[in-house]
Amino acid sequence: MESRLSRLEAVQTVLLEIGQRSSTCSDISEFLQAVHAALGRIMYAANFYVALSDRDDGLVRFPYFVDEFDAAPDPDEGVRLASAAQSPTAWVIVNRKQLVMTADDDAMRAIDGGAWGGGTAAEHWIGCPLLDQQHQVLGAIVIQSYDAQHRFSLEDQALFALIATHVSSALQGMQSMDRLEKAVQERTALLAHEVAERRRAENLQHALYEIANLSAQASDATTLYTRLHAIISELVTAKNFLIALYHPDNKDITIPYFVDEKDAQAPVKRFHYGIGMSSYVLARRQACLLDADSYAALVASGEMEEPLGNTSIASWMGAPMLLGERKYGVIIVQSYDSSVVYGQAELDVLAFMASHVAVAMARIQADSAMRRAKEALEEQNAALNSALNALQEAQSELVRQEKLASLGRLVAGVAHEINTPLGICVTATSHLVQELKLTREDLDGGQLDEDGLRQFFDIIDQTLRIMTTNTQRAAALVRSFKQVAVDQSSDELRSFNLRKYLDEILLSLQPKLKGKPIKVDIECAPDVQLRSYPGAVSQIVTNMVVNSLVHGFAEGEPGRIKIGVRTAGEMLELDYSDDGMGMDSATLGQLFDPFFTTKRGSGGSGLGAHILYNLVTGPLGGTVKVVSAPGMGLHYKIRFPLEPKSA
Repeated sequence: MESRLSRLEAVQTVLLEIGQRSSTCSDISEFLQAVHAALGRIMYAANFYVALSDRDDGLVRFPYFVDEFDAAPDPDEGVRLASAAQSPTAWVIVNRKQLVMTADDDAMRAIDGGAWGGGTAAEHWIGCPLLDQQHQVLGAIVIQSYDAQHRFSLEDQALFALIATHVSSALQGMQSMDRLEKAVQERTALLAHEVAERRRAENLQHALYEIANLSAQASDATTLYTRLHAIISELVTAKNFLIALYHPDNKDITIPYFVDEKDAQAPVKRFHYGIGMSSYVLARRQACLLDADSYAALVASGEMEEPLGNTSIASWMGAPMLLGERKYGVIIVQSYDSSVVYGQAELDVLAFMASHVAVAMARIQADSAMRRAKEALEEQNAALNSALNALQEAQSELVRQEKLASLGRLVAGVAHEINTPLGICVTATSHLVQELKLTREDLDGGQLDEDGLRQFFDIIDQTLRIMTTNTQRAAALVRSFKQVAVDQSSDELRSFNLRKYLDEILLSLQPKLKGKPIKVDIECAPDVQLRSYPGAVSQIVTNMVVNSLVHGFAEGEPGRIKIGVRTAGEMLELDYSDDGMGMDSATLGQLFDPFFTTKRGSGGSGLGAHILYNLVTGPLGGTVKVVSAPGMGLHYKIRFPLEPKSA
């Protein structure tokens, strides 16, 4: 009987660990490794694997596979799911039912012509389906033995099915988080691209705005062209820059602005349309991009007549200034440096700028052209503002989704914590029903003696204690979750002896302290009487002790907790301290924040210290101070009236 109770406690610990690991592990393989290690503490688990079914591509992957004989498949490589008649794993996934198979069952199946394909035959094999909340299959979890000395009892099979249920819930939450994180990453990349495009559009918008205002700002033509050169230089490298204007009345081309690293001035100031690269670009009516070889080939072919200026270029581009059918001229930018080579992106920018320079020139020549340019700029501005508003809305939506994801993780964690004690209660109830059935059979058969009856009573007593502890724990979890905003009038006011009440609290904490080398000392006079809220006092002491056990001491580390109480006039002073590992100043500063914990998934909910603070400063009407440092333990100093003033 003691062995069965010990196993029940071990099962409870395993289920708790599965729930905690699902909150702390970001990698499914790491989580399944922890499940395997925990499973090995309650049953034989030398051979264990998990198969996950991907609904998107219909393949099955093995993120975790440990076997004494068979090699582990690639966890990232999917395999096509076999039929239910070919593979026991496929049978479990397809039928969504548990399958238990012995070596004899396998042999009989082979005799009947239905042998399973692939894998070493096991002495005993158990597979359970992994199902989500909608009873859709996620995959299968399998444990097997090749040794006749290690076979799985009916209780082992039931426990493995229970563990499969908890693993299913954990995997569903982890897969949901993976999908959410992937969506967030994709959305972040998209937003980054949109931001880059917006910045580029803003630069273009700024350049266009300055070009549109050139006619009003420039007092003379030289200033106009110099400013135009500066605007384009902000968008592309333009150390060598030329503006050529076309005069349709006499078909001449003039060069009013020329800046070049090798030539101090333009080789000619005016020439007839038809020669030089300016004429070539205007005739083609589109932007041109050339390198040294293509430029030389163009000259050699005679397609471009009489090249003007220095031909030893590394990269060259020119864009016509056109407005409708009218030619205003050409903007040319070139590089003599082989490290500065223009591409299509730079050509597109130059062409874009050239077209708007033509608009600006048209505005200088006529008011009608100026109005058309202004309307085009306003349309561009409206489009950019619309894009900016869309980006801001997308950013707000991303923040909202992240908040919902955080809330989902919190609710999922609380749900796991509540499911564990309830699952233990179900197991304990099933055990009690079985023992009752056996006792009745002994009674009906006349085989029930006094020792058997006493043994039955002991089982009832021990099982009910387990059920009581776990139902109280589930209720406390719900109450703790609801007490984020503590109801200051939710507890009953009465008189009680503090020393006796502290002893009762520690008695209720014995399951937490059991097996731990932690000693708790109480220094409190036996005659200290309070008229206060005992429920608040109980929760405060419980939270401090549990926080010390979870956060203050490493597993198996000995330690001491001291609780000192004294009265000072109408006030009660409660000093609580432990000699654990303590905490740094940054952690100490967030100690009372709701949901802040350094042990999320390992016993910490993040609510204990927050509720403690609210109870002391709320119903009890007191104050709480805390002091700690790494390696120096933790010390609470709590003061509150012997009787609340509101009473």
